[in-house]
Amino acid sequence: MRFDVLTLFPEMVKDAASYGVTGKAIERNLVELAVWNPRDYARDRHKTVDDHPYGGGPGMVMKYQPLHDALNDARRIGSDKTKVVYLSPQGKPITQNLLSDACSLTQLILIAGRYEGIDERFVEMDCDEEWSIGDYVISGGELAALIVIDAVTRLLPGVLGDDNSAKQDSYMNGLLDYPHFTRPEKLDDSVVPSVLMNGNHADIDRWRLKQSLGRTWKRRPDLLEKKKLSAEQEILLKEFIVELN
Repeated sequence: MRFDVLTLFPEMVKDAASYGVTGKAIERNLVELAVWNPRDYARDRHKTVDDHPYGGGPGMVMKYQPLHDALNDARRIGSDKTKVVYLSPQGKPITQNLLSDACSLTQLILIAGRYEGIDERFVEMDCDEEWSIGDYVISGGELAALIVIDAVTRLLPGVLGDDNSAKQDSYMNGLLDYPHFTRPEKLDDSVVPSVLMNGNHADIDRWRLKQSLGRTWKRRPDLLEKKKLSAEQEILLKEFIVELN
């Protein structure tokens, strides 16, 4: 898997990506990361990458040509499974399913905008999709790109120490994750649930599924509305609600 990021702050992306799961995956050559600075493709002596918006208004807009030329170089690795994504608050919301689908690509090119945005013609003519990390605005697309890179990387085979770790994350099965505990067994008056201590894996799995269903019901009922529960899941959720009350 190869990630390419078009950004005016390449060091910001490379430095942040060098830590944690993503950094280890890069070291082990499980993923590749390349950054492209549109300023390197500007054709005037001032290396201009932005200009005033037509129609007036505050701020500046990133120009088409530097972005287009940088993208052409990023595409030259010749992958037949490439997607170009502009990270934008106007894009489709990023979900676990969308990230899982991205794992089938061999190259994901992420466009990190700045200022008031980028020339709309680049979005229309050069980008395949727009993705959003949420209903809010940040100063640039670099942080959004890093989120996508991290979230996709951890889903790739061999990246995590145990491939089941990713499968048990929140949203992987349409539910939130169950609560986790570690030593010590007792903190003040709070004690680890006894079911986790008895060594019966069937009971533990049942408890974890019940907690996952219950947490989703309490915190993200919208997720349950989209999910068809099995008969067993229906029973466990009802048990959770009764026990809660």
